[in-house]
Amino acid sequence: MAGDFQGLVAIVTGGGSGIGLATARLLAGRGARVAVLDLDPVAAGTTRPAEHEAAADGVEPPLPLVADVTDEDSVGAAVAAAVDRLGGVDVLVNNAGIGATGTVEDNPYEEWRRVLDTNLLGVVRTTRAALPHLRRSASAAIVNTCSIAATAGLPNRALYSATKGALLSLTLAMAADHVREGIRVNCVAPGTVDTPWVRRLLEQAPDAAAELAALRARQPTGRLVSAEEVAAAIAYLASPLAAATVGSVLAVDGGMHGLRLRPAPEG
Repeated sequence: MAGDFQGLVAIVTGGGSGIGLATARLLAGRGARVAVLDLDPVAAGTTRPAEHEAAADGVEPPLPLVADVTDEDSVGAAVAAAVDRLGGVDVLVNNAGIGATGTVEDNPYEEWRRVLDTNLLGVVRTTRAALPHLRRSASAAIVNTCSIAATAGLPNRALYSATKGALLSLTLAMAADHVREGIRVNCVAPGTVDTPWVRRLLEQAPDAAAELAALRARQPTGRLVSAEEVAAAIAYLASPLAAATVGSVLAVDGGMHGLRLRPAPEG
């Protein structure tokens, strides 16, 4: 599949770290010209040694653009800059998001507004800015980063789950609205991914080792998902090779969504 994105331009929000950074690098490695939109996009820019090595191999490093998905003007300016520098938009990866813990009564309403503004309305703002350009593409695709939390009841994740459940529904509605315009919309639904946010949660836990063991155990594979594995799923959905895949939810969760394993035998 190397080169399946040749000649295409991709925008990845939240591409400064974690899943977004892995996605930006993967798409660039497969031929795309990539713009990273992030509050701190430098991690995906040309200052990293790995990107210098990639450039030496003929891979253009991602273009880092500062953007705040909670600010319509900021998003609009960043998308316009990406179009100006790279020549258009063919792929939009709506990956920017923030986490939240707590039950339905734990977070103040201001926190509910803040997380919804980022995880849900951030997708709306970026998509609205990109749609005029996607309509001019012959290989237009949008991939949203959802979560297992959209479909499984996870403890202490009420606010986060609400945003991802809404994003799942939004993905399906967008797919229906834009499929006849030639724009495919899909989403990935990762399980617990080894990202900087998860590592920060572990650092805050009373027993980090026990918490990590619990997170690993709830996924049938017995381990956390890697950012690179989610990036590979995003690349599949975004690729022109997946032209018949529309309105799909691709689980990348180690089997968590569908498998019900019996306890492992002792001894």
